[in-house]
Amino acid sequence: MALRNHSAITEFILLGLSADPKIQALLFVFFLGIYLLTMLGNLMMLLVIRTDAHLHTPMYFFLSHLSFIDLCFSSVTVPKMLENFLSRKKTISVRGCLAQISFVFITGGTEACLLSVMAYDRYAAICHPLLYGQMMSKQRCVQLVCGSWGLGFLDTLVNVLLAMKMDFCDSYIIPHYSCELPSVFPLSCSDVSTNFFVMLCSTIPHGLITFLLIFFSYVCIIFTILSITSISGRSKAFSTCSSHLTAVIFFYGSAFLCDFMPTSGSPLELIFSVQYSVITPMLNPLIYSLKNKEVKAAVRRTLGKYL
Repeated sequence: MALRNHSAITEFILLGLSADPKIQALLFVFFLGIYLLTMLGNLMMLLVIRTDAHLHTPMYFFLSHLSFIDLCFSSVTVPKMLENFLSRKKTISVRGCLAQISFVFITGGTEACLLSVMAYDRYAAICHPLLYGQMMSKQRCVQLVCGSWGLGFLDTLVNVLLAMKMDFCDSYIIPHYSCELPSVFPLSCSDVSTNFFVMLCSTIPHGLITFLLIFFSYVCIIFTILSITSISGRSKAFSTCSSHLTAVIFFYGSAFLCDFMPTSGSPLELIFSVQYSVITPMLNPLIYSLKNKEVKAAVRRTLGKYL
């Protein structure tokens, strides 16, 4: 019913990353390569974790969900961006824009929760190894993953239901390559103060709490590692969480930079946004495969089995 309010404006124009046709052609090839690598890397992680019995542990159970989220996260924005690179009419319908916003909220919110769950898993494994089986039982792992998805859906439901009530009358140009909620606020001719307040009240606590959970987990992990007397023991303990820590730095670093940049479509804002929504999903499988001996061994076993 609320979608009828959008009859004045039925589509938006996405300005994208460049208006130069030659640069657009180069960007198409570049981002197509990134997207294919993202699909290949994350699908390979899902296949390896699914088929290799050595990786049927809580950490890799969470990693499989992270790979699935990265597949979805990248597929939300990149295909439309690639289409617009080759199209003269760089438009997206209002409904399509709201759908894109929904999936960005779901995947981004769920990934933030899942990264904090993976930090808790590393905390349990390093700080309480004797209780690890009890702390990270199969039932507990399923509950943590379901809770991560549930919080992502809850944030989406609250924000997108309000966004569906906005009226769009005159402005219809989005200075971005995708639809994001802050980008559509200036286009509305209705009062968006409630929308803005709800967005802040849902996303800031979500991001801050998950970040603090990761931070305090690693504080405990660092103290535990420093208490290990042998150098080899410290190195082995740190190697089990170095991949996750690298993924956290990429995700939260680019996310915080995007959130604190004004939605003006400036080159710096677009760079941080590309890092957050396009580059990070490609890097995660590389980080976990290149920095993890178990994954590298599992990839070799899987390739040897199917090739």
